[in-house]
Amino acid sequence: MSDRTGALDAVVFGVDIQSGDVRGDAPSYALVVFDGEGIERDVVSYRKLRRRINDERPTMVATDNMYELAEDKDALIHFLGSLPPETTLVQVTGGTDPEPLSRVASRHGVPYAKKPMKEAEAAARLAAANVGQAVTAFTNTTEIKVARGRSTGSGGWSEDRYTRRIHGSVKRRTREVESELDDAGLDYERDATEKYGGFSNAIFTVEAPPSDLPVSTERSGDVRIEIERQRRDGVEFEPLVKRRDRVIVGIDPGTTTAVAIVSTDGAVLDVLSTRTADTAAVIEWIIERGRPVIIAADVTPMPETVEKIRRSFDAAGWVPDRDLPVDVKQHRTREEGYDNDHERDAIAAAFGAYDANKDKFERIARETPPRQDQGAVLERVVADGQPLAEVLSDLREDDEDEEEQTDHVPRELTAEERRINRLETQVERLQDHVDTLEETIEQKDDRIDEYEQKLSDARSEQRRETRKSREVTRLERRNDQLERELETERERIEELEGKLERLKALWKLDHSNFADVAEKKAGLVPVKVIEQFTRDDIETADEKFGLAEDDVIFLRDASGAGRSTAQRLADINPKVVLRNGQLSDMADAILFDEEIPVAPAEMVTIQEVDELAVARESEVEEAMEDWHQRAEDRKREQSAEMVDRLISEHRADRPEG
Repeated sequence: MSDRTGALDAVVFGVDIQSGDVRGDAPSYALVVFDGEGIERDVVSYRKLRRRINDERPTMVATDNMYELAEDKDALIHFLGSLPPETTLVQVTGGTDPEPLSRVASRHGVPYAKKPMKEAEAAARLAAANVGQAVTAFTNTTEIKVARGRSTGSGGWSEDRYTRRIHGSVKRRTREVESELDDAGLDYERDATEKYGGFSNAIFTVEAPPSDLPVSTERSGDVRIEIERQRRDGVEFEPLVKRRDRVIVGIDPGTTTAVAIVSTDGAVLDVLSTRTADTAAVIEWIIERGRPVIIAADVTPMPETVEKIRRSFDAAGWVPDRDLPVDVKQHRTREEGYDNDHERDAIAAAFGAYDANKDKFERIARETPPRQDQGAVLERVVADGQPLAEVLSDLREDDEDEEEQTDHVPRELTAEERRINRLETQVERLQDHVDTLEETIEQKDDRIDEYEQKLSDARSEQRRETRKSREVTRLERRNDQLERELETERERIEELEGKLERLKALWKLDHSNFADVAEKKAGLVPVKVIEQFTRDDIETADEKFGLAEDDVIFLRDASGAGRSTAQRLADINPKVVLRNGQLSDMADAILFDEEIPVAPAEMVTIQEVDELAVARESEVEEAMEDWHQRAEDRKREQSAEMVDRLISEHRADRPEG
């Protein structure tokens, strides 16, 4: 290999589409395996290419167009995710704005021809020389998911035990993974979902690529482990190495050190001025921005600090014949932007070196063939002081030696070798068929898992809906009951409000002065109503509102009472009994004998509200006074009758004559 590529310690796959299309059913690819010592060329199917990548795990898979390996962005991300952790996809023609492969190959001196196998070889050689952009869609954060390997489903009478066993297995494997990550010293976060008997799943978010993890994807019995890298927002490109072009560096040392980076075509690339950075920090800053071929100062002789930096890069030195005057520096840097005089002096020094070597730079650019590395020529001619013709001659000889090593005529195969090749081809076809069947089985397993998960989710949803329906039904029944109770209470409130209004009306007593009632001068007395003059109705009235001595009692129907009923009422000793209808002779006699006043109800104005009633006290007193008068008359009549009877009996007892 020439000095353009350097030593290669890893295997690189160069790939170019041979026939068909990745969007079709059976594309074939030209494959070049390049390991720095030899080249293997082959034409393979897409499936075989994937299998060889997985088996041999190359450092890079190089192509001039990444969409020759995937039909669209989603398929490309899937392809990137399926690559071994140590394998990188490289697009050698650049990133978002790729160049033609022929131009990139010519610029870096790589053999190229417009044939798939030659393009695959050119891609491999360019990637081996760290030319191109790495294609990536993932971060360095990886997610490890430990989950159930089978659905809990319906286990009949043993479902609880079955579910507990699976969740217990997931929890046990989760602890094992956690221990392995701790032993490996990896930073991670764990999020576990606890279920009956253990965990249903656990997710580890690990700050490491899959290649650094102590666990891998697996499926065993009750548990499965899935590993997935965190995706970026889209596909991104990263250079394989930071490009370091040859540059001219001007330095102004002192308390404030200033450094200017100028390209070999005279453009200022960057400027630095610092009070704190030491020489090592300045050198590191320069390394990040290019490879110096000239280190320049604006004074002569070259200051020791500048000379030390020059020796560290093994670059050529430049100083002016005499210290650059201020007016010359100002004039030369008039079109450049700088923050202070130190930066101006550093830029002026770099421009001085460029002006002194401008013709040499232009000659190198003009005479270096497109296939040659112009940077290497610049370094050997300017920094090492070698003649341009000698450098170009050496590079041409290196290219010829390399072409002789790579271009050879294959020999004729023997019959045995041809038979072996046929058998190997047959084995590959069978292996492809086996891969297809295994992939089909894996897809079906995934679909079964998906359906089982959907079934489990559907059952869970159905159970939730059933519980929800039962709860809704219960709440509806409860709501109906409460509404009925509310309606009953509303009716009762309306009834009580009606009673209240009637009570208020009673207090007014139609023609009474309401002010007198308010001042308690209305003279009202409560009246207790007994529907019929029977023992049962007397007891009922007693239970409802109590019958006591000196009560005013109203018999709505006074007929029909016998001795015991009349005696029961007399025992209460009411103040007066107001009656509708006539008392029986027996009841009348008993009440009269007990001196219970009895008066017709029409003598008293009675106002009723349901079971309650009131009457004017004055009318009650008048009724009682009337009874007392009638009672006196009745007693006189009874006394007269008794005297007449005694006289009659006495006369009857006397003898005649």
